[in-house]
Amino acid sequence: MSWWLILTLAAVVFFNRYVFLEPKVPVKLPRLLSNALEYSAPCLLTAICAPIILMDKGLLRSFPGNPYFLGAAFSVVFALVIRSVVLSVVMSLAVFYLLARFL
Repeated sequence: MSWWLILTLAAVVFFNRYVFLEPKVPVKLPRLLSNALEYSAPCLLTAICAPIILMDKGLLRSFPGNPYFLGAAFSVVFALVIRSVVLSVVMSLAVFYLLARFL
């Protein structure tokens, strides 16, 4: 995946969430659609990240030494413990780059 695709998908998700979920915007959706839009970001992120974490050139990555899987696991733990998005992202990136460098 290229960075342009990831950034484009992030912009689409942000636009959808802002226009349809921001209370100051005069667009009102039915409650069912509003609830469904709350799951759009996790669904897109999972669809983008899962193949990157689990696959390499069409083959399943090995799990004991997979820095992508270990980095993702550390990022989940950081997000649950720290509760600060910026700090969790920075620490997760640092752990991933250290794992990728030394594994």
